[in-house]
Amino acid sequence: MSTFDVIYVGGGPAGYVGALRSAQLGQNVAVVEREGLGGTCVLWGCIPAKALLEAASIAQKVAKGKEFGVTAEKVTLDYGVAMKRSRAVSAQNSKGVEFLFKKNKITWLKGTGALGAGKTVKVTGADGKVETHTATKAVVIATGSRVKGLPQIGLELNKTTVISSDEALTLDKAPATMAVIGAGAVGCEFADVFNAFGSKVTILEVMPRLLPVEDEDCSVELGKAFKKRGIEVITGAKLGTAKVSKTGVTIPVEAGGEKKDMTFDLVLVAAGRAPNVDVPGLKEAGVQITERGFIKVNDKLETTAKGIYAIGDVAGPPMLAHKGSREGHVVADIIAGVHHHPVNYGNIPNATYCHPEVASIGLTEAQCKEKGLKYKVGKFHFSANGRARTSGETEGFVKVIRDEKYGEILGAHIIGAHATELIHEFAVARENEYTVEEIDLAIHAHPTLSEAIAEAVLDSMGKMLHA
Repeated sequence: MSTFDVIYVGGGPAGYVGALRSAQLGQNVAVVEREGLGGTCVLWGCIPAKALLEAASIAQKVAKGKEFGVTAEKVTLDYGVAMKRSRAVSAQNSKGVEFLFKKNKITWLKGTGALGAGKTVKVTGADGKVETHTATKAVVIATGSRVKGLPQIGLELNKTTVISSDEALTLDKAPATMAVIGAGAVGCEFADVFNAFGSKVTILEVMPRLLPVEDEDCSVELGKAFKKRGIEVITGAKLGTAKVSKTGVTIPVEAGGEKKDMTFDLVLVAAGRAPNVDVPGLKEAGVQITERGFIKVNDKLETTAKGIYAIGDVAGPPMLAHKGSREGHVVADIIAGVHHHPVNYGNIPNATYCHPEVASIGLTEAQCKEKGLKYKVGKFHFSANGRARTSGETEGFVKVIRDEKYGEILGAHIIGAHATELIHEFAVARENEYTVEEIDLAIHAHPTLSEAIAEAVLDSMGKMLHA
């Protein structure tokens, strides 16, 4: 039995960042993690998936090489090789977190955690041995989330013909045909990857459009791009009970007044994630769960049990790694009793890494209308941007929504090359309450993709120059 100031249960983006910050603040810290450090993001999500997307990007660029005077002959696509590289990148990142733990003298308690009496945590190792550890200041639950299937329509995750994003990251080859159930960020990203590696991909989405949480203009633009690449998109789809065999899956699909049975070699279910709230001892400790299934926390991220906190996916949406990391930083400051800035939940960027990329922050145009706000929209297409033309990546646009009277940036939406990098100009601007006029005053280097941001804000003021 050991005693620590703070024990984090979970070593993902929320837990490990919180632990690093707590250690910086002079706390004696332990992290309970049964797998590798870095959590789902590093091991089974963000990092390996983006490594595959980078492979997909190279495949697409090679296909367009002749336009640039670069002709590659006898090009072969091998998903297995791309997968192995993605696993290597994942392992490297996990080892990086492990190095940071050693550097900051953080104890890694390898095993599965359970809450005990008071602020104690019981850790069961791989050998079944149980050790009990005590936190003098706080226990932080950062157990993250897990993928889920669709058993209600016969799509249990059998990991052979019906898989999740986890299994997609270990496939040896791309299937000839596949369905992606769900057109959120995960669904669109894996549709992109498998299309690039030769699979005939069909996206099935119950909502009326791709990326339902994004601004509708971006959804429409992405739909056009996917159609151009041969990805079939069926939105507003009603799915019947699937027939699953060892060699494929048949799904009854109804959309646009038409009913048909569709058969695929593989089905990837990307219909969301469920928070890991089934931590033993949670209920006995007095930790309450919300109606939506998340751990209930207050504005200081403390649960209904004094001295027990929750951060990351398990503490509520948005279920994003960077949101969890910020909560980890903030909760460490709170526990240590130092000054902290609360998490600004209204200024968390969304990022989808398919091609073209989609990124956003703040309100969509539909949300502005729902709130009855008076606003102006500015938009600039990358097809008119010099840097985009040089790279041959002219799909998409920058869209900014500003308050009509004062120029406050209500929302920003980008679809195009490197959108997930460009969005942070708006993140910084909104965090510091800059107006569109102040973005205009900042000189943007030429030629760069970021000039599209400057042009979009000019358009919102009726002063766009290059269109």
